[in-house]
Amino acid sequence: MKKIALIVIFISFLGCKKDYKPENRLKDDVAFLADDKLEGRKTGSKGEKEAAAYIVKRFEEIGLKGKGTNNFYQTFTFKPKTDPHGEVSFTENSQDSTITGTNVLAYIDNQAENTIIIGAHYDHLGYGGEGSLYKGEKAIHNGADDNASGVAVMLNLAGKLKETNTSNNYLFMAFSGEEMGLLGSNYFAKNPTINSKAVSYMINMDMVGRLNQDSTLAVYGTGTSQVFKDVLAAKNTNFKLVEEESGVGPSDHTSFYLIDIPVLHFFTGQHEDYHKPGDDADKLNYKGMETISAYIYDLITDLDDNGKLAFTKTKNDSQELPRFKVGLGVIPDYLYDGQGMRIDGISKDKAAEKAGLQKGDIVVKLGDSTIIDMMSYMRALSAFEAGDSTKVTIIRAGKELKAGLKF
Repeated sequence: MKKIALIVIFISFLGCKKDYKPENRLKDDVAFLADDKLEGRKTGSKGEKEAAAYIVKRFEEIGLKGKGTNNFYQTFTFKPKTDPHGEVSFTENSQDSTITGTNVLAYIDNQAENTIIIGAHYDHLGYGGEGSLYKGEKAIHNGADDNASGVAVMLNLAGKLKETNTSNNYLFMAFSGEEMGLLGSNYFAKNPTINSKAVSYMINMDMVGRLNQDSTLAVYGTGTSQVFKDVLAAKNTNFKLVEEESGVGPSDHTSFYLIDIPVLHFFTGQHEDYHKPGDDADKLNYKGMETISAYIYDLITDLDDNGKLAFTKTKNDSQELPRFKVGLGVIPDYLYDGQGMRIDGISKDKAAEKAGLQKGDIVVKLGDSTIIDMMSYMRALSAFEAGDSTKVTIIRAGKELKAGLKF
């Protein structure tokens, strides 16, 4: 009888292993990373180190192994740039003028030929400073959406992939230094801890915590491999997708595109709390984050037996952006795909506010230029200098309105 009982227990144990279900800790992960105690997770700060230790603990709980240069950690030391148009220089020696950031890397080794990289940056702006859009008194910038949301979804995916889709290995990366210029991902791309030639593709999540009511999800890098557009469409049952082919953009996927790795970057859009102290955990759409995680998992599952994806070079839109000397003082709605440029936020005491423009207004003409999209808006803006006056035409609640503004 004892032997039979042991066999039954053993069979039950195997059944439990087969029915493995990862925990959903999205809300807990964001709550920790976006807590005031971490003081905004600025690169090189005590809060950044506490965040890194928490991510390591979560990787260990899921059952992943470290894949940095020192177990889970990969540190990088750099001198902050003094010229805003210059490049940061990495250094091997830590000095008074240098900062040391920390990437956190974990690995699922399925003994496969190829590896998929899944990443999200975990650093933010600390108490503000350069990069902050807040004009008030010194305050902690918690960065719940930017980018505790992406880290939480990455950890959620790690749990889901622990025992599934075993045709590839998985490298999970929490980058630091993103807010200072994609430093952590750039350092890894130059100092990889795996064979980067065997990376099939890279998935990046940056600001995925505020899925809006019409479920608009931006996906960048769709042209970096020929299979991406088809699989994105085939697996989409929940989102209004806004696709951008270019592999170059203002987040860590760019570092991998530049070493010829196909990339997909997911983003739910900017908002009025972007780079401000108001980006807090209670404002996130956690159901939306679950839906995004499930979608990315379905994409990975569909591509599981595709082998190493072929890389396709895309047109670099950022090289064609016009330079401008003035700003309207608005946050554009980057997820808007209609005619014109829709305003998602208004900055205080800037030209747009003084002209009476409001969130939700759609700019369709600036001066003599018709605005059909973001690029035409920027081209129109580049024609003005400080002190110039002009007319702006907007659509508000279906009606066309005109206003005068001065830059």
